[in-house]
Amino acid sequence: MTTAVAEGSWHVVVPHHARGARTARHRLTTELAGTVPDELLADVIAVTGELVVNAVRHARPLPGGVIRVDWRLSPAGVVAVRVTDGGGQVRPSARPAGPEALDGRGLHIVSALADRWGVDRDGHGQSVWAELGEHSHSLA
Repeated sequence: MTTAVAEGSWHVVVPHHARGARTARHRLTTELAGTVPDELLADVIAVTGELVVNAVRHARPLPGGVIRVDWRLSPAGVVAVRVTDGGGQVRPSARPAGPEALDGRGLHIVSALADRWGVDRDGHGQSVWAELGEHSHSLA
């Protein structure tokens, strides 16, 4: 069943630090709780957290030592998330992670939960984005 929702967009600037993921997740929860289904919100929060942590680990910050997190809710109930940082040495991509690896699964999680995701680069940095809707699949 598809239910139309009010369109909206938000952004938050978080520190280029692991606590930035917590800040972004909290803000998303505050803005989207009760607006999108709980399962979708859980997936959006998980994807956003992974994208922010990847930006902290693998990319430079934007000026001011920050990362920008934007999200948009379409009237069809699709949530688009975009995490913008100062760019890194390597274009973000899912990489193999063995069962004993301590990390390396972030973009696999994003790929599993999102309907689609990608990377945009410009002269100022890069944005990793994901779109999640009612057809996204929760890992739960």
